[in-house]
Parts: sequence; structure tokens; C-alpha cells
Amino acid sequence: MIDAIYQRRSIRKYKRDPIERSLVEKVLEAGLLAPSSKNRQPWKFIVTTGEAKKDALRAMKEGLSREREKPFLPESAPYIRDALFTVRIMEQAPVVIFVMNELGYSLEKELTRDEHVSEICNAQSIGAALENMALAATDAGLGSLWICNTYFAYPELCQYLDSPGELVAAMALGYAMETPQARPRKKMADAVEWRS
Repeated sequence: MIDAIYQRRSIRKYKRDPIERSLVEKVLEAGLLAPSSKNRQPWKFIVTTGEAKKDALRAMKEGLSREREKPFLPESAPYIRDALFTVRIMEQAPVVIFVMNELGYSLEKELTRDEHVSEICNAQSIGAALENMALAATDAGLGSLWICNTYFAYPELCQYLDSPGELVAAMALGYAMETPQARPRKKMADAVEWRS
């Protein structure tokens, strides 16, 4: 699995070849094995393929259209073009997995300090699950893309997905049609501070 850490890339071009269900289940199993705060396991994975994926992406496109007129994320308007590009990537990938935080609070709810800490812990737990899934996909010969641009269409996607909790992210899965080079990373000297 260490090799997968070095080989993992964010894939933005996919072959149209379908993925065997057993490979998708291997990726999901890796997510389910992630550590979680207080073992709450706040995640739920909604796997979409075929018509269900098309319907979900139609909801996302509706949200992006609405975002131009009545923004849910007004300060993020410069990133709409990137979100539109993300939809095209999701259309190519044979599988898109939507990730819910079943224990999440509505974005409209004012949180107590304890609830806020729980949200942070649940987000970390779901991040661990997504990273496990990306590494398992790489290990299985699949490409993946961890997607946060779903937030631009948050109301529409939540309504379409009709699942308890809060939408956190999505992950595209498929056979890669590209082999991107590793992107620059911070050097250890710039990212790590040793204290004793």
C-alpha cells in the first residue's frame, strides 16, 4: 500500500469502460476500515452509475446554473468554472460515489461548541475514509478524483440524494485515460516543525 501513496494521482480523464462491482466494493471496504473519532463512523456512501449518476449530475448542473443567479457560496464565484469542469470529469467516470456525513448538522444550524468539535472530528474521519478509498483505487488499478465542488450545488444534490446527514464530498472512479505527473509538494523543511 505504500507504493499506492506514491503512485496515487487525481485523475481527470477516464475511459468509459465499466468497473467490476467487486473492485468498487474493494474501494468502499477501504473507506469503511478508516479510523474515526470515537468510532462514530459518520460516513454513508451512495454509489451512482448509469442513469442514477446521470440524474445526480443533472441535479449538480441545475445547482451550478442556480449558483450564477442566486449563489449559495457568493464568495466562491470565481471557482464556478472549475466546478463546471468537474461535472465533465464526473460524466466520464463510470462510477461516482457521494459521501454523506450521517451525523452532520444542517449548514443553517448554529452549532454549540461541542457540536462544532464533533463536526471537525467527523470531517477528519471522512477525510481518512476518502484517502483510504483513493489509495485502494490506485492499488486496484483504478483512477480516482476526490471532489469538493459538489458544494456549489449543495441544495440540489442533497434534495436528489435524499439521505440523512450532510453531503461532504464525492469521488469519481474509473480506469485512468491519463498518467499525470506528481504535482509539487511542500518540502519537509517547509511543512514540518520539530520541537523538543
